Amino acid sequence: MQSNKLRMAIRATAAATIFGLASQAGAVDFKAGDYDMSIYGYARLNATYDIDEDVSTSRGTRSVDYSKINTGAAEDDEATGHFGADAVQSRLGFRVMTPQGVKINLEGDFRGNSGTSNGNIRIRHAYGVYNGVLLGRTWSNSTSFTANTSQLDFDGVPGANGLQSRVSQARYTTGGLSVSLEQPLGSLSTADGPDAGTAPDSVSRKDSMPVATIRLEQGAGGLKYTAGALVRQIGYDTGTADDSEIGFAAFLGAKMSVTDMVSIQGSVNYADGATAYLYRSGNNFAAIDAYVDANGDVETVSGYSGSLGASFDLGGGRSINAVYGMSDTDLEDAFNAGAVAATDNEVNSMIAVNYQWSPVENVNMGVQYGYHEAEDVNGDDGDASRLHFAAQYNF
Repeated sequence: MQSNKLRMAIRATAAATIFGLASQAGAVDFKAGDYDMSIYGYARLNATYDIDEDVSTSRGTRSVDYSKINTGAAEDDEATGHFGADAVQSRLGFRVMTPQGVKINLEGDFRGNSGTSNGNIRIRHAYGVYNGVLLGRTWSNSTSFTANTSQLDFDGVPGANGLQSRVSQARYTTGGLSVSLEQPLGSLSTADGPDAGTAPDSVSRKDSMPVATIRLEQGAGGLKYTAGALVRQIGYDTGTADDSEIGFAAFLGAKMSVTDMVSIQGSVNYADGATAYLYRSGNNFAAIDAYVDANGDVETVSGYSGSLGASFDLGGGRSINAVYGMSDTDLEDAFNAGAVAATDNEVNSMIAVNYQWSPVENVNMGVQYGYHEAEDVNGDDGDASRLHFAAQYNF
């Protein structure tokens, strides 16, 4: 019973984070022969006003793009006041339970992947589960929503636990423990210093093995907690030169219900050679995991991140949420080697405060103020403030 309650709580926390609002979407359930079917999703409007810089992503959903925050002298040249709205976060999903006990999930949204806000369809989830074995594309096992604070920006807060995205994988779950083998993510840069002639002129990351992950979700009383770790290999092979290193990442997260109306949640993360799994590091989502130095050796990049938030249930479908998150990647050696630019982001941070309410069942709305900062490798920094309104209609 405790395990079921924990899984329900984790799913509710995940829904609040993914949807950006405080209530979980429902579903339209029906039967087709011996198959249990459900259709679910929502229609959503996101509207933002960027107060002092135009920092909304070009891919829709009006999320902040840290690479667009001007730093140093350029910060003074940006025109102020930018408004935009779209509905491409809207989502549609199907779930099927076969008579043999196989669960199948297929879900997409309209964000697209080609820098457009017109709404190209994008597959979010496509997987099957049988006897605890999951095969397909869904949330990376190096992801937990337990410690996330509900907020409106679709791309979320720096410092959230793990990857916070979806990958193709094979996963096995028993109770609160999950292990997986996953498609590797990340990037490998090449040094361009004065002695770089002895290194390959250009290299592509070589994936020789899947990423191996482990995650635990548990809880007792008003406390829920999570821990996860992964190992991966990152390297290159040009045919005439090759090298590789082992990277790893780990996270801890917890949520404490102080009262029935107040919760505090937070997370910490560390990565070395796997900063793609350090959420919202680098220029927007992932700093380089490693670089090839002038001698052709792979040198890993490390970083850390964290978040801390509080949620207040005001009753009547109303809530207030506040969260701070940051990521910090150590790019000094990579810069000295010529593998990153002086203007690359080294630190990203975010403060968000929102008010959310549900005027009727399955309708959720919210307003949020966000303050975002970016600091470059050369020490220049910049900030951007914005207002965000969202309206979501669940089914």
